[in-house]
Amino acid sequence: MFSLSELAPLNQHQSQSKLLKPWWEVFMDYLVVLMLMTSVLACTEQLSRDRVVCVASDPPVTANTSHRNLNVAPTPSSKPPTDIPLNISPNLQPTARGRRTHLVYQQYVYISQVCYHEALPLCSRFFPYMALLQSLVLVASGSFWLHFPHTSSRIEQFLAILAKCCESPWTSQALSNAARQENIQERKDEERRPHQFLPSSYSSSPSVTLLADSPRQVISLDKSDGEQARALFERVRKFRPLAFHVYLAQTIFKLLMGTLIVSYTIPLLSSFSFSHTCHPEEQLLVGYATFECIHVLSSLLRKLLVAYLTLLGLYGLLNFYTLCWILHRSALIYSFHSLKDLCSLRDVPDLRNDLAFLIHMLDQYDPLLAQRLSVFLSPVSESRLLEESLERRWGEEKLHAMTAVDADGCSRLQLVALPRLPPALFTLSQLQVLKLELITDARFTAQVANMTSLRELHLYHCTAAVDPSALAVLQERLEVLHLTFTHASEIPSWVFSLRSLHELHLSGRLSSEGGVGRSWALGSLRQLRHLRVLVIRGMLQRIPGELYEVAGSLVRLEVYNEGTRLLVLTGLKRVVDLTELHLQDCQLERLPSALLALTNLHTLNLQHNNLRTLEELLSLAHLRRLSCLRLAYNRVLALPASVGVLRGLELLDLSNNQLQSLPPALFTLRCLRRLLLAGNLLEELPADVKALKLLSELDLSGNRLESLPAELFSNCLELRTLNVAHNSLSVLPRGIAALSQLCRLDLRSNSLEELPAELGCCSGLPGGGLLVENWLFLSLPPHVRDFLSHSCAPTVMQCSAT
Repeated sequence: MFSLSELAPLNQHQSQSKLLKPWWEVFMDYLVVLMLMTSVLACTEQLSRDRVVCVASDPPVTANTSHRNLNVAPTPSSKPPTDIPLNISPNLQPTARGRRTHLVYQQYVYISQVCYHEALPLCSRFFPYMALLQSLVLVASGSFWLHFPHTSSRIEQFLAILAKCCESPWTSQALSNAARQENIQERKDEERRPHQFLPSSYSSSPSVTLLADSPRQVISLDKSDGEQARALFERVRKFRPLAFHVYLAQTIFKLLMGTLIVSYTIPLLSSFSFSHTCHPEEQLLVGYATFECIHVLSSLLRKLLVAYLTLLGLYGLLNFYTLCWILHRSALIYSFHSLKDLCSLRDVPDLRNDLAFLIHMLDQYDPLLAQRLSVFLSPVSESRLLEESLERRWGEEKLHAMTAVDADGCSRLQLVALPRLPPALFTLSQLQVLKLELITDARFTAQVANMTSLRELHLYHCTAAVDPSALAVLQERLEVLHLTFTHASEIPSWVFSLRSLHELHLSGRLSSEGGVGRSWALGSLRQLRHLRVLVIRGMLQRIPGELYEVAGSLVRLEVYNEGTRLLVLTGLKRVVDLTELHLQDCQLERLPSALLALTNLHTLNLQHNNLRTLEELLSLAHLRRLSCLRLAYNRVLALPASVGVLRGLELLDLSNNQLQSLPPALFTLRCLRRLLLAGNLLEELPADVKALKLLSELDLSGNRLESLPAELFSNCLELRTLNVAHNSLSVLPRGIAALSQLCRLDLRSNSLEELPAELGCCSGLPGGGLLVENWLFLSLPPHVRDFLSHSCAPTVMQCSAT
């Protein structure tokens, strides 16, 4: 909703537009008004009393001698007329001067109109109307850029922003702060300076008098003022008017228009003559062939034309000056260098393009307005406003309320999409994990020393700056760092100087050519002497050979390559102390030969690749410490007998491959505790599975099994988790009663018709350990159902429904 006071009338917008009219525009407006008045005066005079007066200057023309007294006018040599009375004395007779004609009044009127159109030149008859039309065109073009549809709305928006910027209490506070930062020796001059350059119209403004107040005066802003000022920052930053080219075209048009008018009007001055000779074609009607005529307004029109051309010449000179000012002044760039010298705001950014042009126009009208706007554009002012806003909205109490404790007992805090870090953040001494996401201007200052418990930092698309004093603190305390970025160039350089860092997680666009080779200097990892875990989520083409810089401490390397093929893995040979290696989604087609050098490897994860054969498993025989091998989500067709060489293997994950059978050598792995074979094409489970006596988890879901061997239940007594869901089992052996430690059994989506009552002997299943359809669960005897659903019946029913 908005108030009626916000609906400004049209005349208010017109009065505001004068702020964008420099002195030459105002002068040209007055010149156009004077030209318009001159043309209107000429039109008025011409319409009211413009005429010509004509007399005959040749002998009369006699067409018919029988007509008596046919307008006979005596020639200069003719005798005087004989009808003079004879009783008048010759001495008393008047002296005859001029030429006597015998035209009646109507003939004089007729010949005057005829000669007006035939004898007078066009400029004498139409100059007033042409001047009036030209003046109207100049009036219309004078403010065209202010009323053009594509620019008027944006100009009004700019003026509205300017008005709010000047009226905002924040501007007054920022100007007052700027004045207080001046040198003590210049304080007296600074107090007098506002009275020297402020116009009288601003002398009574309460916001301007703040400059002259005592430097100790403190101004406080309420929440609404701060929010309005913050909104104005965004509006000024996003303002994109399109006025420069329109104004330039308008100036060129007016200059060409004035030049054209002057070029064809000056020669017309000689056409304004007082006397004219007329030769009418209607000689028989008036009896004379030649008339001498005078133009009554010729002298006045000539003077008005001279005045009009003088005004037009000044108008053209001003337009030429405007064009030179635009081109010489670089109107598309505005620098506040003069204001930087005048005030203590040294960091006001330069403006460019059309916004700079409007500030140029505004500066010509009143430099004070440009100064007040520069306060808003100053990063120092914006920084102070942001700090006040963050302190008000993100206080210590709110941050404490947002802090949560995770499953590991660590206190965590996540801040998302803030302009910068709240000052109250550095007072959280108990905070252990800090997550920052999409914070445009994050800066760690010396106050980070107050965060004594901070050990883990997450930066999600947040390029953080660190002061030197804060860097020393982070180098001593920070142990885990997570970085998420778009390009490798966004990785801060201070990251590679954190000498106490134990884990580094990098997630972003990392390529071997651009990211690792140039943008991400892995050579700098030599300072991370305590780095034990390095996780890379990017698009690498090779394992960086620079990893040898941290080979003495690195024990776990994880590469998630997002489907980009990893071509060169020779860099792994230098990291001989690795105990865990994860190469996922790297488009590997064979087991890398570089694995032979990793004799200390415990865990090898090659999930989500394109492995089709595992013949190279034989080469892993000397990896005596290898206990975990994950090869899920590949395209393995067959498991070779060489798998038996991996004697120390405790976990084997071959899920989601294309295995159709299992070799006997698999069941020679006596140490195997977890065997994951879900999502394959197995039709039977060999009875040799009985040899895996330490097996605690067996996942056979998503295969084609029709039965389970009885040996599984009689020998694998350590089995705790059995998943045979999504198979074709028709019966469950009664020997399952021997699995006393079984605590999870998934039988969903099979062909079972009933369940054996021996399930009641599995003491670990009660409490939701049995996952089966509800109708199949009801096939059990009542006492078995009661036992299995004991203390957790809703869970059993829910799992069964699932």
